[in-house]
Amino acid sequence: MKIGVIGGGQLGRMLALAGTPLGMNFAFLDPAPDACAAALGEHIRADYGDQDHLRQLADEVDLVTFEFESVPAETVAFLSQFVPVYPCAESLRIARDRWFEKSMFKDLGIPTPEFADIQSQTDLDQAVASIGLPAVLKTRTLGYDGKGQKVLRAASDVLDAFAELGSVPCILEGFVPFTGEVSLVAVRARDGETRFYPLVHNRHDSGILCLSVASSEHPLQALAEDYVGRVLHKLNYVGVLAFEFFEVDGGLKANEIAPRVHNSGHWTIEGAECSQFENHLRAVAGLPLGSTAKVGESAMLNFIGEVPPVAKVIAIDDCHLHHYGKAFKVGRKVGHATLRCADRATLDKQIAAVEALIAEA
Repeated sequence: MKIGVIGGGQLGRMLALAGTPLGMNFAFLDPAPDACAAALGEHIRADYGDQDHLRQLADEVDLVTFEFESVPAETVAFLSQFVPVYPCAESLRIARDRWFEKSMFKDLGIPTPEFADIQSQTDLDQAVASIGLPAVLKTRTLGYDGKGQKVLRAASDVLDAFAELGSVPCILEGFVPFTGEVSLVAVRARDGETRFYPLVHNRHDSGILCLSVASSEHPLQALAEDYVGRVLHKLNYVGVLAFEFFEVDGGLKANEIAPRVHNSGHWTIEGAECSQFENHLRAVAGLPLGSTAKVGESAMLNFIGEVPPVAKVIAIDDCHLHHYGKAFKVGRKVGHATLRCADRATLDKQIAAVEALIAEA
């Protein structure tokens, strides 16, 4: 089976690494000349709206998926005329636009921060008067890893904030006084079978995920599964989806969904019976889903900007290095380490050891 992937970054690379043992081959459509997934399959270098090359991809593969939500929904809709595409275009259309996303959560009865659609500075001024400060102004599309957003803490921050974000459609969200950030990675098969990984505790630095720790028997696991299940059913979703939540007053408030394999699920490569990457491929290919059970205690740490010396990373017990083969650049995710230990005390020690290497780099 040959799988087409829109996007050729590290997520596409890890999909191919997971699918190769299953006898799958891959083709990646990505405009970047140095797409890091290209080493794992055919690289069709073209823009995401290039219909001639999209047709080439469709003619070569058995089905198509995508590795990030910046892909235009129109691209997926076009491809779906010629080849099966999972997840569907509607899932992408909603997930890539924060207004559509938050509105869906509200319709499904999933708690969210207060939010408002912002089309002008006047809209922003009125929304701030209603929602109050602090609040977060975000572009409706294309913002990730802390990009495309501004925290508004005082009236002076509101002045010209709409122009600062490019005078593009935005959403204002009330600031959430959360006690923690968690995410749930789920997978849904073509026939509707759904499986959930354990809730993951996340820590961010400057809007970029730096640490994820898989939980054991989290008290909010069932609630998170309920909320994620509503979204999966609503979208008739196929594949892996990640849902990020804020922990608030003993419950959960929705942050956002990602219609793809997700950074906070990287621990599953070594830390679960079947990784999120293999399970995504199983789902879209119509194969039986694998177990999402944890194997030991697990965590993932991102390498941002540069990877510490390989020898030092792999010298740490229970540490597994994943180097993306990307050029080092400030603010760019260039690799990660996953840890799998027998107990939480050991895991905490190993996390500290990797963090020390990151601090030295």
